[in-house]
Amino acid sequence: MSGMAEFNTASNADTEREHEMQLGLLRELCKAAGANGDPKVIGEILDRLIDYSEAHFMSEELLMRLKSYDDYEDHVEDHVMMLDTLRSIAASHAAGESALVAGRAAETLDFIGRHIATRDRRFADYVRNNL
Repeated sequence: MSGMAEFNTASNADTEREHEMQLGLLRELCKAAGANGDPKVIGEILDRLIDYSEAHFMSEELLMRLKSYDDYEDHVEDHVMMLDTLRSIAASHAAGESALVAGRAAETLDFIGRHIATRDRRFADYVRNNL
């Protein structure tokens, strides 16, 4: 396997692990919020999820730019929307509006799941086909 092919294979595997971590944090948030869990714990999950998502999106966007990806702008628009939503959920939670967290977290989980299955899958295919 050539060096570039090894890099792309490793990048795809790393990205998949990152997606699983992100989805896991979202599921954890949904579970804690749905069970009216400890507000401090919910806030900590939100903080970890936002921090993790920012780092993941930055890494993914850098790879898209390095690959001159043709769907970069639309893909990044999804990332911006997701981060805005997560930050809004965190602000609502911090303001004591925790009743809304479970429903909004579930909507975000659905959106990110669709994003991974469509936009991220398309990007992975693009990388695989442009070794």
